[in-house]
Amino acid sequence: QVHLVESGGGSVQPGGSLRLSCAASGFTFSSYAMSWYRQAPGKEREWVARITSAGNSVYYTDSVKGRFTISRDNAKNTAYLQMDNLDPEDTAVYYCNARIDRQYWGQGTQVTVSS
Repeated sequence: QVHLVESGGGSVQPGGSLRLSCAASGFTFSSYAMSWYRQAPGKEREWVARITSAGNSVYYTDSVKGRFTISRDNAKNTAYLQMDNLDPEDTAVYYCNARIDRQYWGQGTQVTVSS
């Protein structure tokens, strides 16, 4: 059974940093790309970043390029999202995603950026 569990969210001031983690289980983690999405209040869920199975290619939505870094540790079955220079526009629930036989989602972790 596939499980994705996000952690690391919280409240920070603009310009601050957070590191999100996604602990995965129930599938061969090292065989699948992983993604992060986010959903702000009143908005649709949007894709944020993706990393290939081996971690050798990463992709970002334009609004986070240069500020966010996606990474993974296949030995720990964990994906990460390092978020630097956070802006109030980054306030959202962040979700980990894996596409296996279908799309799987974690429960989400809240990130709030406010002064």
